[in-house]
Amino acid sequence: MKSLYQPNWLIRFLIPGKYRLKISDKPIVYLTFDDGPTTECTEKILEILATHDVKATFFCVGENARKHPELIKKIIEGGHNIGNHTMHHKNGFKTGIQKYVNEVLQASEYIPSKLFRPPYGKCNIFQNLKLRNLGYKIIQWDVIAYDWDKKRTPHDVLSIIEKYVRNGSIIVLHDSVKASDRTLPILSTLIISLKSRGFEIKTIIS
Repeated sequence: MKSLYQPNWLIRFLIPGKYRLKISDKPIVYLTFDDGPTTECTEKILEILATHDVKATFFCVGENARKHPELIKKIIEGGHNIGNHTMHHKNGFKTGIQKYVNEVLQASEYIPSKLFRPPYGKCNIFQNLKLRNLGYKIIQWDVIAYDWDKKRTPHDVLSIIEKYVRNGSIIVLHDSVKASDRTLPILSTLIISLKSRGFEIKTIIS
């Protein structure tokens, strides 16, 4: 099953944002979760992260944050970081410039963060510039494992990450109901594997 697990140079050029975060030559990686918070998945992920004393970054959909403010509070109190993922998970390529920016601003009422990740990674250069002018730091990803895809197995998801991760990698998983059958079973194993390879797992700082 062939898919694009890492963005190539053309994608990085056409869709600006941070795809990797390099801190000197240290083996540091960034574990991120998109599309939550959800009662079905986010709390279980937080429990696993706490067990392994790992901090992550959660890019939250404003609509979900509005419904579950207690989970946003729990993420922050757990020492994790949060980011904005628009109010209604909008595709930037299918949304007008100002409407897209308004989506981000609306979500910011429930997500106190200047980190932003565009849903689907799709944010055109004009939306990008407007958001940067408003002080947002746009974070894409370096490794994506398609954990939302029901055709994948948990083993597929784990294998993809283990194969492509490198120093500075931003790994994207999802704390959505759709992804839970693949994300939850492998999260502990992934963390143990990353640590055994010498990677330190950190949050993305806004």
